[in-house]
Amino acid sequence: MLIKRDIQDHVMNIAGEYPVVTIMGPRQSGKTTLAKMLFPYHQYVNLEEPDQRMFAQTQPRDFLKSYSGDLIIDEIQRVPDLLSYIQVIADNNKKMGQFILTGSHQPKLKAGIAQSLAGRTAIITLLPLSVRELNSAGLVFERDDYIFRGFMPRIYGENLNPVHLYQNYYATYVERDVRQLINVGSQISFERFIKLLAGRIGQIVNLNSLAGDAGVSQTTLTSWLSVLEASYIVFRLPSYSNNFGKRAVKAPKLYFYDVGLAASLLGIESTRQVYRDPLLGGLFENMVILEALKTMHNNGKIPGLYYFRNQNGLEIDLIYSRGREIVPIEIKAGTTFDLSYAKNIKLFKKLSDEIKDGYVVYGGDRQVKTGDAEFIGFRESSSITIL
Repeated sequence: MLIKRDIQDHVMNIAGEYPVVTIMGPRQSGKTTLAKMLFPYHQYVNLEEPDQRMFAQTQPRDFLKSYSGDLIIDEIQRVPDLLSYIQVIADNNKKMGQFILTGSHQPKLKAGIAQSLAGRTAIITLLPLSVRELNSAGLVFERDDYIFRGFMPRIYGENLNPVHLYQNYYATYVERDVRQLINVGSQISFERFIKLLAGRIGQIVNLNSLAGDAGVSQTTLTSWLSVLEASYIVFRLPSYSNNFGKRAVKAPKLYFYDVGLAASLLGIESTRQVYRDPLLGGLFENMVILEALKTMHNNGKIPGLYYFRNQNGLEIDLIYSRGREIVPIEIKAGTTFDLSYAKNIKLFKKLSDEIKDGYVVYGGDRQVKTGDAEFIGFRESSSITIL
């Protein structure tokens, strides 16, 4: 089953403005499928294939000449030197959308683009499927089903077992990508570390404390965390601070790019286990924040997403910065409508006139507008960042 991606219109618009389009994102998020679907007349090559990679590395000019016309190059970060040769062709031909590049490792790809393709390519981030995309395809599930299944396209397109997919995803991609970027001395310690991160989902991560639990130095954990971010496994949500937030906590909070992987690392093997898991609130929060992040990327917006916490204990789970407006969003896993969910939004609004009425995204379906916030079900949460 091929699921239409919300980012399609944005990609096609960009392809009409730039000679090179670079699609980045996690492994198996659908980058190749999207490129082939939107550009069916482009030729295709995958640099994960050893023969093609060797050809591109040793004879880059001949490699590119062997593909006449427009070209999709998969996993371009495997041969970053190729970007300089693509630059020459793009400058000479001046044809929009000639090259469609995909990549999974952010540092190598961004460094190469900054050096060779600045001004010649647009970077697009494709994350796994969203609740909105699944619903549009007629795939409507309950809260715990989404958390257990995750959002990798193959789970829905090929009807795969999430338990098996995420176990293989970790062994095949996460461990391999980490080994390509750094030398992991102990695979056991690394696996312990990433499971510890899953156990702290939605929290401020204290690497000093984690170092003792993982049995490695804080310096090593800093390096490992950077690689996990670069490989689109985890991301840190920054804190929002302004003049009204002088006592705001500055440290970021940690989330996973796919909530299904986080659930797998926590040992969740069924939908029923999600409801009983003590981290249900953090997993649900992760899913909703991802929905906002995906919506912004899919519409070509620069994510202006934050959280807020001050030293008095006031916390807002998600803040959407819309121009000069500040939109607070509280995220509650509960499925029953409860007015108390909005109490922090009411307190937060007192800090500044720039803070607008907010939203409460919760696990139920009832939509209600109160004095300071609008309650919406999580399936509709993408509408907040489309406005």
